[in-house]
Amino acid sequence: MSTTTISGPVARRIALAAQGFAEARPGGAVTRRHLQRVLSRIQLLQLDSVNVAVRAHYMPLFSRLGAYDSALVDDAAWSHSARKPRLLVESWAHEASLLPVADWPLLRSGAKRMGWWTNYARVLEQTPQLVDDILTVVKEHGPIGAGGIERALESDSGRGKPGSWWERSEVKKACEWLFGMGQLTTGTRRSFERLYDLTERVVPPEILSRTVSPEEGARELITRAAVALGIGTEPDLRDYYRLGPDVSKRAVAELVEEGVLEPVTVDGWPAPAYRHFAAKAPRSVTGRALLSPFDPLIWERARTERIFDFFYRIEIYVPEPKRIYGYYVFPFLLDGELVGRVDLKADRAAGVLRVQGAFAEPGVDAARVASELAGELRLMAEWQGLDGVAVGERGDLAPVLSRLVR
Repeated sequence: MSTTTISGPVARRIALAAQGFAEARPGGAVTRRHLQRVLSRIQLLQLDSVNVAVRAHYMPLFSRLGAYDSALVDDAAWSHSARKPRLLVESWAHEASLLPVADWPLLRSGAKRMGWWTNYARVLEQTPQLVDDILTVVKEHGPIGAGGIERALESDSGRGKPGSWWERSEVKKACEWLFGMGQLTTGTRRSFERLYDLTERVVPPEILSRTVSPEEGARELITRAAVALGIGTEPDLRDYYRLGPDVSKRAVAELVEEGVLEPVTVDGWPAPAYRHFAAKAPRSVTGRALLSPFDPLIWERARTERIFDFFYRIEIYVPEPKRIYGYYVFPFLLDGELVGRVDLKADRAAGVLRVQGAFAEPGVDAARVASELAGELRLMAEWQGLDGVAVGERGDLAPVLSRLVR
């Protein structure tokens, strides 16, 4: 069967449009409705503990919407009221992520393979009472952090209750296991510390009780991945929620049969691709955005290189002398191309957004890139409540950028 052939630039525009970069940023205040629209495209927000510049889950919204009140995300994820119901819940998806509450049954369907936390099962085999004791503490005291659980267990043990003086590392591992298995989730966060709560007190009963087969769960998750990516190979689609290859390949084949996915050939791509039936290819993509290392547009590095001809690796774990660009580097998107990268740090003590390195990609108009980048950096600094931007000496963009942000 013949398939449609798509050029690399068209595939790039499809991917950008699917991720929301073909739309202009709001002209006024950003509201919960804007948040929901972004989430309907990208499906989830990855969480990460690194806080050098800005927490990972806040940045994708800034990249697409511009400056907004981060309380929009906090309220959607970690609070609930009749007027503003909780929109998001934490679970392992791509990695630890915030995703729509309604998607909870898909992650618990059996479609997604179990992750690293299953290694902690041996702790529970050695201390089988620990799970019940932790769940009892969370039921009585939650939302509560791992440290609070440890203290409560020690206090109960000191009063002669059944149990043991558990090793603190064992308690933390058991909490991670319970979180990974879905028995606990995050009730709220305090200074980014996860406060565990029973899942039934966070996820509404009508959603928690929904039963989804592994096959249906896989189809739904691959469909969401296809909506978010617009176009991608089977491994691209699989990676979005970290499904297993056999499960993913079967779901992709079924979605092709249903007409949800269209097989296509993309010039320069080494593997067959699939386009979501509703994905659009705009004539052009304009605008600018700084992208977090954990932005879904670029988090799969091989795909990033394939689509943008942009080799990108996060260098947090690389020894400083061996780093090429810096510790926490943000690619810069301008008019549909990745044209530069900046190593950023929010220096709150000094009140500035520090550009520790600024680099242009080969062949770009460096003067225009610097001008547009300066504007975006000023906006980001203002959004973060910082007084300005301070540019260091590293990188070919640094000298002109330093003059522009003064």
